[in-house]
Amino acid sequence: MPKQNYLCIQRSPAGNCEPPPPSQMQEMFAKFQSWSEKFKDNFVDMGGKLAEGGKVVGAEGTVDGPFAESKEIAGGYMIISAESMEEAIKIVEESPGIGMPGSTVEIRQIQTP
Repeated sequence: MPKQNYLCIQRSPAGNCEPPPPSQMQEMFAKFQSWSEKFKDNFVDMGGKLAEGGKVVGAEGTVDGPFAESKEIAGGYMIISAESMEEAIKIVEESPGIGMPGSTVEIRQIQTP
């Protein structure tokens, strides 16, 4: 089966959270390095952290966004290549970032003509 690309959007609760202590940050970084090495052939675009704010564009005009009343924010993204949604889920489930309190990842297949 040919591989498909999947957009992964990381979401976390809105609001400021305390950064973990340096020792925990080092452990998280080591886990991330191990995970990214394991799945390096699946990464199309490692993406990155999204800046706060942004704009929402529609037929009625452009407004500031995301909205203050949002309970969660899109904090980052990546594009992975996988043979199936199940494989994409496995890759994301093993991601160290998924273990952060309240963190979720939305996975959407990118349709190709």
